[in-house]
Amino acid sequence: MKLADMTVAQFVAATASEEPAPGGGSVAALEAALGAALTAMVCNFTTGRKKWAEFEEKAKEMEQKALVLKEQAVDIIDRDTEAFNAVSAVFAMPKNTDEEKAARKAAMQAALKGCTKTPLEVMEVTYQTLLVIKEMLGGYNTSAASDFGCAALSLKAGIQSAWLNVLINIGGINDEAFVSEARGKGETILAKALPLADEIYEEILKTL
Repeated sequence: MKLADMTVAQFVAATASEEPAPGGGSVAALEAALGAALTAMVCNFTTGRKKWAEFEEKAKEMEQKALVLKEQAVDIIDRDTEAFNAVSAVFAMPKNTDEEKAARKAAMQAALKGCTKTPLEVMEVTYQTLLVIKEMLGGYNTSAASDFGCAALSLKAGIQSAWLNVLINIGGINDEAFVSEARGKGETILAKALPLADEIYEEILKTL
């Protein structure tokens, strides 16, 4: 069964099990998905309400963006675990001859790169979702303000969790150009996303 098709209880139980996956990477993607889902919900609560009619079109547009981002994050939940499983599979490869050792090393490097790419995707999705929330702060159904705040906090947790996964994986990669690019991309997103998440949270507090 795909992780994304599990019940909440099943996913939590799988995460708590002795198996190494799903782990932090898939959980980070889930946090991103939940943040995007809450964002879509607030946009939905803003449409069809006379009080918020002037923000109707913007809310509809942002809801669609949030729903797309939610689906992207959900997709990464399973792909991240698949990437980790590729790393685990390397340990079962033979290492008796020089050729086998070389093949094993190459496979591990490729697998670690795969494990780096998925959390970077999570970071991008979370940042894009934060931008959707920022777009909506000018006018939305403030009865759902706390939900927007929860969305921002979930997204912040997701992006920081994903970054930790990037760091642990690039630590084992020998390709310096790949490592430099991954680190640079992650740090760039962090520099924009974390202050934005904090800004959104502070704005939400003012409405409560």
